[in-house]
Amino acid sequence: MNLPPRFLLRGALVLAMAGLLCGAMLPGASAQAQPPAPACRQLIASGNPQYPPYLWRSAENEGLLVGANADMLAWLSSELGLAIEARYVGPWGRVQEEMRAGRIDLIAGAFFTLPRTEYMDYFHPAFRETRSVVWVRAGSKLNYRRWADLAPLQGVTVINNSFGEEFDRYAREHLTMSQVASLEQGLLMLQRSRADYLIYEDSPAAAYQSQLNIEGLKPLLPAVASEPLYLTLSHRSACNTPEMRGRITRAMYKLARAGLMNDWVAKNIQLWKKPAR
Repeated sequence: MNLPPRFLLRGALVLAMAGLLCGAMLPGASAQAQPPAPACRQLIASGNPQYPPYLWRSAENEGLLVGANADMLAWLSSELGLAIEARYVGPWGRVQEEMRAGRIDLIAGAFFTLPRTEYMDYFHPAFRETRSVVWVRAGSKLNYRRWADLAPLQGVTVINNSFGEEFDRYAREHLTMSQVASLEQGLLMLQRSRADYLIYEDSPAAAYQSQLNIEGLKPLLPAVASEPLYLTLSHRSACNTPEMRGRITRAMYKLARAGLMNDWVAKNIQLWKKPAR
């Protein structure tokens, strides 16, 4: 029986569509269309390199970071069975840029802010609680009791530093603060009266004052903020998988229960004080 041409054309179209649908439903068909995910063989970590006793550049190899947070990474490497390198990639602002781009996998020590969740995952619980304070010259007449007391003055802090969501928002809206590239620069500005106050964490700032022989500065209480310090993983890391996130979370809970950070911090305070760094 001879069918009209229009029926033959319709039949061909139906067969073609059926072939496409069957191909799409074949096991592995969609996977074959996607490039294979890169393997997770190593984790590259970094953090604020001006952050003793938590992190600073190694005197023996300035491309690496040492300190309590680096000790934490070495412990985590053993727990995961995966190499972790604590690498110096630049100042704190650059570290965050590298994290956003996925050129590093981990940040060993970050405060929580909503903008940072756009490019990295936070692991709970936090591995350390830190305290940020107002630093002034010893002769300052500032009677600091609340954030509003800073409003008439000129402040300084390190670029891209955060002191918690609440204070960061208040500072943007009400305070006059310049940002500098390094803690050393901020301390010198304060010492030379180019700023009325510096906001930074108490232990790292005190450690740098000792190293730089800067005298005549003091911290004021109450603290601006007490913030937990987290380990984070880049969204663009090849190692950022559900399985890896679960393994790291379990390890961080184990670390918190064991209280290991206290010993690492105490050890690295002494290492930082040694002349040969």
